[in-house]
Amino acid sequence: MKEKVQEVINTLRPHLQADGGDIELIDVLDDGTVQVRLQGACQGCPGAAFTLKNGVERILKEQVPQVTTVESV
Repeated sequence: MKEKVQEVINTLRPHLQADGGDIELIDVLDDGTVQVRLQGACQGCPGAAFTLKNGVERILKEQVPQVTTVESV
């Protein structure tokens, strides 16, 4: 599952990089929790939580049904 999550994140990265940010996959836990680290402009951006939940998490859940949540670490 981690490989599939990484593939999806790789498709999302250019969108974040276009705004000066980036995302790094840290781990995928057994319960379906995906741990990521936001970088660059995303790291402290007021909209980062919105991007994480309504963007990254939504797309990951659509493409990898085993994903239950996405959290920033």
